[in-house]
Amino acid sequence: TGEKPYSCSECGRRFAERSNLARHRSTHVGEKPYSCSECGKRFYHKSSLITHKKVHTGEKPYSYSKLLHQRTHTGEKPYSCSECGKCFTTKSSLARHHTAHTGEKPYTCSECGKCFADRTHFYCHQKSHTGEKPFSCCQCGKSFVFKASLVKHQRNRTCVVQFSCSECGREFRRKSSLVVHKEMHKRLHLMFQQNHNEEKPEPKADVSHLS
Repeated sequence: TGEKPYSCSECGRRFAERSNLARHRSTHVGEKPYSCSECGKRFYHKSSLITHKKVHTGEKPYSYSKLLHQRTHTGEKPYSCSECGKCFTTKSSLARHHTAHTGEKPYTCSECGKCFADRTHFYCHQKSHTGEKPFSCCQCGKSFVFKASLVKHQRNRTCVVQFSCSECGREFRRKSSLVVHKEMHKRLHLMFQQNHNEEKPEPKADVSHLS
């Protein structure tokens, strides 16, 4: 029937079965109840633990990710939308697309109440409240909320030189790079001083009193 009577109090997402809701809620609280006896790594879901254990045994099963990869070559899209006929590689992509027809927005921000149809957009929106900027430029150190913003920043070459070396004038976009560079000058000065001291001639002994 498509009925989903169980909803998450954190994000508003709805589920058809209580067990699926319980498994989903663990992603909010950070609880990872399943741990690997070999390395101690923990997981949200038992199925993830089972898959992980195969890393230790060396088993290489025909994985779902391999199946998805093969579909990129074959072009297979087995999931089709009953509304418009558009086809998708994965069932989750179809479900995400279907919200465009139903207008359903199952992800609700607890801070401002804004609703989203897509989970990725929902998580990105939440970062605007927390101030989290996980994507940083390796050139200038500037951070961004979205990866797309970082890519655009790097593509447009908008990094600006901010720090220059007082010894040689070389310029850097990050202060940390300048600090590392200055350490090189210190080492070179120290090596030069040590070599200079070693090349100094020994002072001649005063033998004038022996004449």
